[in-house]
Amino acid sequence: MAEWQAYEKATLQIGRSGSSLDIRERMLRSGSGSISNLDLVVAILGTGVPGKPVRRLAKEVLDQITESTHTFDIDKLMVIAGMGEAKSCAVAAAIELGRRIFSTRGTRIVMPKDAFPLLIHFADIRQEHFIVMSLNGGHEVNAVREITKGLINKTVVHPREVFADPITDRACAVIVAHNHPSGNLEPSDEDLDITKRLRQSGDILGIPVLDHLIFSETGYFSFVEHGLIAASKGG
Repeated sequence: MAEWQAYEKATLQIGRSGSSLDIRERMLRSGSGSISNLDLVVAILGTGVPGKPVRRLAKEVLDQITESTHTFDIDKLMVIAGMGEAKSCAVAAAIELGRRIFSTRGTRIVMPKDAFPLLIHFADIRQEHFIVMSLNGGHEVNAVREITKGLINKTVVHPREVFADPITDRACAVIVAHNHPSGNLEPSDEDLDITKRLRQSGDILGIPVLDHLIFSETGYFSFVEHGLIAASKGG
């Protein structure tokens, strides 16, 4: 405990060598994995406020983050002196982005309902998002990627774009999905056509399309559950 307290005291007293500019230089030179948690928060905040240097502010923010073991509450950041809306939102955005991208990895998809929680944050009420979920041989998630945003049609949802990253991932299968901002989850003729074309391409590549989910904020339509795609026997 004494060693940790000494470390905290030393880091809070660092001058220019601990600035956000210096931290960015070290990140570029050695990678973000070499940077301490405190310095990562300093890099996000950029500057402190009058009477509170950036490292002292970052320490208070880091303490609040680490105390939030189950859920993260942005309002608790905003009560910290020096943390206004802009800085609080920047920290919250960084945390949420990391959660969305990296917390999905390794999640095993056994049935369509397992995929839905990984898609819900794409349920934008204004635009359609076409998503590809890359899976390994155990049907565990490699990555969840947005392929296109806007009007979904067979011109923009091209097999080349859909399978490019799964090939790099050495994926064994994919699940495709898109949201319907209207809330109507019934597939359109265009949706059926896109699914057919992607399944044909996946069969040629050896990366089968296991399912196509149409989703909204309140639920989903699974092509497998409705018999439009045969359920996979693997996984």
